[in-house]
Amino acid sequence: MDLNVMRLLGAALAIGLGALGPGIAVGLIGAKSVEAIGRNPEASSKVQTMAILAFAIAESIVIYALVVALIIKFV
Repeated sequence: MDLNVMRLLGAALAIGLGALGPGIAVGLIGAKSVEAIGRNPEASSKVQTMAILAFAIAESIVIYALVVALIIKFV
């Protein structure tokens, strides 16, 4: 295979697999936070704060995967 094809394939796999896990994590975090708020509405501010923090951490993993994919593609 050509080197350019291998780079594109590596970049596609890096961002694809790097976004798969955090995508699942964001869905699970959202579902569990809605469930927790439904069970205990008084604690909604604490649950919401922790959910937003967990969303940010999960999304930062996707950004790292994007950086790796761009490095693979252009370097």
